[in-house]
Amino acid sequence: MRPDYVDFHTHLDLYPDLARAIAACDRKRVATLAVTTTPKAFERNVELSADSDFVRVGLGLHPQLVADRHLELDLFEKLLPRTRYVGEIGLDRGPAHYRSFELQQSVFGRILRACAQQGDKILSLHSVRATKPVLDMLDEHLPPDRAGVVLHWFTGSKADVRRAVDRGCYFSVNEGMLASDTGMRVMREIPIDRVLTETDGPFVARGDKPVDPGDVGYTVEVIASTIGLSAEATRMQILLNLKRLLNTG
Repeated sequence: MRPDYVDFHTHLDLYPDLARAIAACDRKRVATLAVTTTPKAFERNVELSADSDFVRVGLGLHPQLVADRHLELDLFEKLLPRTRYVGEIGLDRGPAHYRSFELQQSVFGRILRACAQQGDKILSLHSVRATKPVLDMLDEHLPPDRAGVVLHWFTGSKADVRRAVDRGCYFSVNEGMLASDTGMRVMREIPIDRVLTETDGPFVARGDKPVDPGDVGYTVEVIASTIGLSAEATRMQILLNLKRLLNTG
């Protein structure tokens, strides 16, 4: 079945009822990447989404958790052959996680090398205050023809955007990102044929309610108004972008 929308970065296992969240993605026909933050969370997500037409699960080791969970890296490598999708991984150089940055780089590099060795992976990357190091490590460890790369909630400079575009990266955009001046600036710099939508739910909220994959149409509308296309043309372009991404790697 063909999807109507795309949510390429959400944390379905952090909603109150994972099975219900998966069923909602199927009912609303949202092609969804359910990222995980630790390798130990992967199995349950895979088990509950096994019969889903629209949900795929990413194997993750979140950079904000690396200080406490780096010993799960062996488990990550053991599970990696079982999935095409990898995320959430990356680097975070924010104040709360700066002390683990060297360890994050070691873990991220090992993951990238494993993905390069296996090939045909699709990655969803975190890069808070670390856009240049993330791009540097991609160039060092992951040839563009070995994986498709999606930069989640990207906040880099215009030069960073251009560099990422030149190496074939896509960008997943959410309504929280588009509520900021920086996010809108980045959105205007991304070619429309490299844009995907995401929610990053439940971390993004509308009022006091966390967004879920069924809310992603709002982000499509904001993108459309920003770039001067109709919402329908934008929705169709994003679906085409997803199809192209999945044919890479």
